[in-house]
Amino acid sequence: MRREELSDLAVFLAVAEVRSFTRAAATLGTSQSAISQIVRRLEAAMGLKLLTRNTRNVAPTEAGEQLIATLRPAFDDIDARLSALSALRERPAGTVRITSSRHAAETILWPSVGSLLKNYPEVTVEISVDSYLTDIIADRFDAGVRLGEQVARDMIAVRIGPELRMAVVGAPSYFENHGRPRTPHDLTRHPCINIRMATKGGLYTWEFGQGGRDLNVRVEGPLILNDVPMILNASVEGIGLACVMEDQADDLLKTGKLLRVLEDWCPPFSGYHLYYPDRRQLPPAFKLLVDALRYRG
Repeated sequence: MRREELSDLAVFLAVAEVRSFTRAAATLGTSQSAISQIVRRLEAAMGLKLLTRNTRNVAPTEAGEQLIATLRPAFDDIDARLSALSALRERPAGTVRITSSRHAAETILWPSVGSLLKNYPEVTVEISVDSYLTDIIADRFDAGVRLGEQVARDMIAVRIGPELRMAVVGAPSYFENHGRPRTPHDLTRHPCINIRMATKGGLYTWEFGQGGRDLNVRVEGPLILNDVPMILNASVEGIGLACVMEDQADDLLKTGKLLRVLEDWCPPFSGYHLYYPDRRQLPPAFKLLVDALRYRG
């Protein structure tokens, strides 16, 4: 069936149901003469008279009644399916794929995602935990989570967490044997636990700042790891000093298993951001997740 034939049938049904060319024209937003022409064209194509007309009334013929009985369920079904599609467009549903570092996934993503999934069972969230700066477009992720300074400028970035700080920590037994560093420069005389960076493969350069002055220190020591829990365990055992996110050492600091030094040399820096390509039409499930993660502190 050609598109114009379907349109003609819809016009006929409108006239037959209101039994008036004038009222049908007003409903369809066209002229009475255009409606009459369409009905005549449809009758000519079918070779049947579908409507009887007089100056006061329009009524379907027997053939018209049969056509109405055929069209009404079909158009009702079309309307229902279109409404369902519209609801699907507005209802949060589907899968959202995110790449994130472990720290961000545990501290930022999971608290929000866990609550969201309980309220929206038709939404699925896939979180891929890795330490690499993943190309979210090439790897078909909807978004990524990284520190603000790591987000490319051509991405939309939404702040999802507070500012962060680093903490230099060591065991009480370590400080009894080696003393405490007073400035970052002193770290060159202390055994430190290095961390291998997954993003570049190099060792992390410890970063400090005070009074607007930035200072980077390359430390040395007997151990190199790429896992923060292992770094903290080694530090608790007195192997050396460690430099980790402040909150990662928080429990050990509270229990006294680790002590902190150089705190006034560790200024806050930009926290985690959700980043994604510019899109004019964001899927409802993704918009929902962005709003749930948006930092409001």
